[in-house]
Amino acid sequence: MKRYYIIILILLFPCRISAQTSFLTAADSIINGRVITVTGSWVGIYGTTLIGLNELWYKNYPRSSFHFFNDNGEWNQVDKVGHIYTAYIESQWSTKAFQWAGMKKNKAAILGGLTGFTLQTTIEILDGFSSKWGFSVGDISANTLGSAINVSQNILWNEQRIRMKFSSHPVKYNADIKTRANDLYGTSIPELVMKDYNGQTYWLSVNPSMFIHHENKFPKWLNIAVGYGADGMLGGFENKWTDENGLEISRTDIPRTRQFYLTPDISFSRIKTNSHLLKTIFELADVIKFPAPTLEYNTTGKLKAHWIYF
Repeated sequence: MKRYYIIILILLFPCRISAQTSFLTAADSIINGRVITVTGSWVGIYGTTLIGLNELWYKNYPRSSFHFFNDNGEWNQVDKVGHIYTAYIESQWSTKAFQWAGMKKNKAAILGGLTGFTLQTTIEILDGFSSKWGFSVGDISANTLGSAINVSQNILWNEQRIRMKFSSHPVKYNADIKTRANDLYGTSIPELVMKDYNGQTYWLSVNPSMFIHHENKFPKWLNIAVGYGADGMLGGFENKWTDENGLEISRTDIPRTRQFYLTPDISFSRIKTNSHLLKTIFELADVIKFPAPTLEYNTTGKLKAHWIYF
């Protein structure tokens, strides 16, 4: 839940700027007014994030001395991929903000990556002082990778040829585990989207036309995406828990599976338009995977075809 709170703040920032001017148009040189706007906005986002996380999350749990926590085996690593995605998105929008202010592409890319990494690192430090969690080396590594994916593409190609995307779908739980699912993931749509790892899928969406050096007729808006998700998870490490009556519950009969996907995707940001507003909307839309026919292979050895998967 914590990481999506930051994503919402990040996505609101370019929307607010684009209402007044063209956010997606990089300036040729430094514009002092824009530098002040970008700097002030990031300081505001950073401060609001700290306050919001404390009020909505950390104040409900006791503090502790700084400590480490190894959570690398939790949630079939879906949460770690979520960290990669979040750092990637934050770095992406930070880079665009710095380019809009007039910074050169490499400097904007590096500062954007550092901004995304810093936002995520703050959460890890807060976790380190919370008795319920701890500082996770795995999380920091995932954050670093997410920022690096964005920075490296901006420096190499001055664009994102391989985009990270997210999708979520509602999961139908049987009546005998419904209470457990509700306790873990909540019941409202925002809670389920943010917290239910069984319904989340993370994607790498690749644009083939950008890797073909000669002239080609491959649609520039058509991508190929590979995805990762998991299912059957009723606990971080295993499907065992203690209910409200103190009874030990074991549902190891429910397999915890990994899922791998292959599907076409739409790269909205590559759809040509002269409207700066539409460009911003298309860029925002490219953080989400477009629903499409999908092939799934999971670790139970099953191959499935979905007419539409999101």
